[in-house]
Amino acid sequence: MTAFSRLMASAALGAAVLAAGMPAALAETPPNMLVIANRIDDITSLDPAESFEFSGADVIRNLYLKLVNLDPMDMEAGYKPEVADSWEVSEDGRTITFEIRDGLSFQSGNPVTAADVEFSLRRAVVLNKTPSFILTQFGFTAENVAETIVADGSTVSITTDKPYAISFVLNCLTATIGAIVDSKLVMEHEADGDMGNGWLKTHSAGAGAYSLDGWTPNESVMMTANPEFYKGEPAMKRVIVRHVQESASQRLMLERGDIDVARNLNPEDVAGIADTEGLRIDEELGGQLMYLSFNQKNPELAKPQVREAMKYLIDYAGMEASFLKGQWAVQQNFLPLTFQGAVEENPFSLDIEKAKALLAEAGVPEGFTIEAGVREAQERIEIAQRAERPDHRDDAGHGADGQREEGLDRRAHEPPRRAGGRPPPPGRVDSGRCRRSGGGGKPSAGARRAAGHGA
Repeated sequence: MTAFSRLMASAALGAAVLAAGMPAALAETPPNMLVIANRIDDITSLDPAESFEFSGADVIRNLYLKLVNLDPMDMEAGYKPEVADSWEVSEDGRTITFEIRDGLSFQSGNPVTAADVEFSLRRAVVLNKTPSFILTQFGFTAENVAETIVADGSTVSITTDKPYAISFVLNCLTATIGAIVDSKLVMEHEADGDMGNGWLKTHSAGAGAYSLDGWTPNESVMMTANPEFYKGEPAMKRVIVRHVQESASQRLMLERGDIDVARNLNPEDVAGIADTEGLRIDEELGGQLMYLSFNQKNPELAKPQVREAMKYLIDYAGMEASFLKGQWAVQQNFLPLTFQGAVEENPFSLDIEKAKALLAEAGVPEGFTIEAGVREAQERIEIAQRAERPDHRDDAGHGADGQREEGLDRRAHEPPRRAGGRPPPPGRVDSGRCRRSGGGGKPSAGARRAAGHGA
């Protein structure tokens, strides 16, 4: 059940519905299989050194262990030892030496060693894929990893370029890029010096609760339980994540008993099943952000007054109270509410007159036109449509054909954490996770409470 909860743990505020004994007339998935409906079209790779998408992180957390990790069932505890049994910090605060836990094995049967940890962290730096900054921000480079990430017997030492808060470094190691891979297995599949990257995109080489059976882009991910998992074999022997784009489709599948968990239900569908026998909704605030991004190569968007005006042209309260109700909360700060150091002040609100004044100050009193790019996800499209409404923008001199770029990105791939790690995007309250509860050895409600609403 711990492994199951890890799969679910990258949520924002989640509504999950569980079955406490579905009516006999409905279908039911096998008792030792978990079937999830989720939007997984964002997955581009399942190599932990490369993956930087929410859905990919959900999967990777179940396939791999890390030096230190977070327990989604005990988030208040912060990071805990995992592959590392303990660690010591040098007097100058730059070197952390990890003692590697004895007795861990990869699913290949190879033992988890300090050499595997060294290989995994060095590999992440050398490959220099999108999430590599999580490690390279500490001064690690392809040129210096041989001296700064070093295994010695049963220990691994990492030496940063200067002292950092140890909590910051350790929190960053809980990111997916901190996953420990089976160096022997990975290098058996190296091609043209890629350190196994091509193979690991669609295979797994970990010691986690599950192994990857297969990933079909925009269709499904399948995983099988690891009987030798160090915390015990997971109750769910197979996990299938099906790509289902629409909320209405997820709801129908849930009501028919075709799936156990629906992770992307909109407020209307959540309300529609609230009183359904055998379904349960769990909610939890998580660590994702939704935000606008502006291309500052555009000469108008490069003006600070224009970007500030945009902040006054969003009806935050109106959206939160209507089609985003129960799913997202206003959070106008860099860190989500679940992160240590998050600020709860929200200084911006819809103010047409203020926006008009700022646009005039920027020299564009009549407004201008730009294109909007939005991911095909229901709540994102609705946000963009609301942003384009003439009654929100015409008075400020904006055209009706899309003036803002809705750069609704998702970068918080990790479960909510105490500090550090990759900066995620807008404070989201993720509702829409509905699931069937109970019956046949399915994980308990407690194990499912962190189900993620991957939008």
